[in-house]
Amino acid sequence: MTSSNPGTALVTGASSGIGAVYADRLAKRGFDLILVARNKEKLDALAKHITASTGRVVRVVGADLTRDDDLGRVETVIAETTDLSLLVNNAGVGAMAPLLQADIGKMTDLIALNVTAPTRLAYKAVPGFVARGGGAVINISSIVAVAPELLNGVYGGSKAFMLALSQSMHHELADKGVQIQAVLPGATATDFWPVAGTSIDNLPQEWVMSAEDMVDASLAGFDAGELVTIPAVESVALVDGLEAARRALFPELSKSVPASRYGVKAQVAA
Repeated sequence: MTSSNPGTALVTGASSGIGAVYADRLAKRGFDLILVARNKEKLDALAKHITASTGRVVRVVGADLTRDDDLGRVETVIAETTDLSLLVNNAGVGAMAPLLQADIGKMTDLIALNVTAPTRLAYKAVPGFVARGGGAVINISSIVAVAPELLNGVYGGSKAFMLALSQSMHHELADKGVQIQAVLPGATATDFWPVAGTSIDNLPQEWVMSAEDMVDASLAGFDAGELVTIPAVESVALVDGLEAARRALFPELSKSVPASRYGVKAQVAA
């Protein structure tokens, strides 16, 4: 998507970090923007800067996507934006606390933001993309989608959901002109870490990628048509191997009898 008139992109969690970098990069690619986040003051400042530097039209929507009424307003914006061609589901929150120390209320809010909101926005945007003959959804997942042991399990589960949703959407929509990408960042230098309950300074610096580099690599993966982009992984064979192993399981997943290794005598229906 690098044409002179690629349409409008909607980016959630756009007030800072990864979302703000996506906004900048997409505007430079010629997209007009709809920026969504809770902090409208930051959104207004970012919109002013992007418009001044790129000349693109930038709209802002102050919304807390854990609130049903705010999420509904964003869905309405999507429905009314007839040139919307890209949805970047970036808004999310992390967690570090293990199960025995986690606050279940915070976990419920995490699910609302990381799972419910992007699902509803994708389901609102995609029918319009199909009707208009094309569009794209970028879902920001995480490396914990495939390595949930690294952080809080609910956070890992929410990002595994985003990966699974992306794989399913790709399967259903590839022949309808809709491109899907799941991005799995590793540790990225944003305000994610203090919100999640730690300092980025506690991490080895060789693990931490800048938000700018992460987004630039991810957009390169998007341009290459990647379904799953893991910006830090050097060997594409490792990523492809993960997918190949998953697909190799398909014919084995569902059978009328248990695997012989369990020693179960199959029951024959009367």
